[in-house]
Amino acid sequence: MSENTPAEVPASALGPLRTLAVRITDGLRAQLDVLAQLNDRTVTEEIRLALESWVETSKSDPKVLERAETVRAEIEREAKTKQSAIEAIFGGASGGKTPRRSSGSA
Repeated sequence: MSENTPAEVPASALGPLRTLAVRITDGLRAQLDVLAQLNDRTVTEEIRLALESWVETSKSDPKVLERAETVRAEIEREAKTKQSAIEAIFGGASGGKTPRRSSGSA
């Protein structure tokens, strides 16, 4: 691999590999085929490396970071709303534990 090749992340670091079907134009596929051949890799490896690089780049994109904070705040608001709803339904009687469903019929 050359110095310009992104470092590969071991599959075990991110979990098992999963298949992703992507529709692309014939022209893009032809370019991928040529790049894979030039880099002595499979097209799948080329795509995976490109996606890993894009994900890493996106992690430092100010717009993505700003949106992530907005989404995180929304998630926290939703969680607090649901916690309040559970508290309103069950009060403090559950002692912080999730209520259990009965296995029998009512």
